[in-house]
Amino acid sequence: MDTDIKMSVKATDTKAQYDNKAKQLLGHKIILAYILVNTVAEFKGMKPADVVQYIEGEPYIGSVPVDAGVTNIENQDKVVGLNTENSEINEGMIRFDIIFYVRMRDGLSQIIVNVEAQKAEPSGYDILNRAIFYVSRMISSQKGRDFVKSNYNDIKRVYSIWICMNMDEHSMSHIYLTRDDIIGSHYWKGDIDLLNIVLLGLAEDLPEKVEKYELHRLLGALLSANLKVNEKLDIIGNEFQIPLESDIRKDVSEMCNLSQGIEDRAYERGTANGLAEAVIRMHKKGYSIEQIGDMLDMDIEKVKAIVDNE
Repeated sequence: MDTDIKMSVKATDTKAQYDNKAKQLLGHKIILAYILVNTVAEFKGMKPADVVQYIEGEPYIGSVPVDAGVTNIENQDKVVGLNTENSEINEGMIRFDIIFYVRMRDGLSQIIVNVEAQKAEPSGYDILNRAIFYVSRMISSQKGRDFVKSNYNDIKRVYSIWICMNMDEHSMSHIYLTRDDIIGSHYWKGDIDLLNIVLLGLAEDLPEKVEKYELHRLLGALLSANLKVNEKLDIIGNEFQIPLESDIRKDVSEMCNLSQGIEDRAYERGTANGLAEAVIRMHKKGYSIEQIGDMLDMDIEKVKAIVDNE
């Protein structure tokens, strides 16, 4: 296999592991509790540690398909929940990064929350359009699982929260349905707050420690590719009083190692590309394979392979 291809495969694998580790880190209940406190009105003002108890079960991380028809699956004529798809049959499908149920403070109602992590705002499509698709699937997939037949009043509120890194500025927007009375003032019954989208932008710099940027600072520290393990743990543990349990320590450490691996692969790829360009330039100027190898301290066969490929 060509050296560049090998490095690309390794880099892709490392990035996939990095993405998965980021999801695992965000999927810790205490982190999700901080997100809920800063995005869902019912939990605002609460201590995140007190919100953890309202997160039901374990969050599904990278396991529930978004695609229509497979978010639910019937087993013996019963719909048995979100995470019931056959992973082998549905291999390669787009899946929610993180999705989970949250019990409201009244002890009765529930909401469904989805959290998505993006390295940057996508360039191939408008992120809001994708978020609208996700909340629509979160609503439609409830039929047969959370409500049956025409019991539309049983539909649960949904939140799709998108965390976009490497943005120009720190930002957060809440997109939701609104009512505009055009003629008359008839009150149409129904829950206008069923669909909620939160778009949260993280700039590369870590924001100052103020209440306004609490969530941005926490997520920025967790997902930063620049901070070292001890720096991250110091912010998480000392500033946010998050218990540094072994799982969180492990995920933070592994994520930092993967981040370093991505940088190393990029450096290796850049170095290899630079040498290849030098070989080609020297060959075009008339230097022999042996001369190029001697001057660049490269194996003759590698020089010959670069020239032949060019």
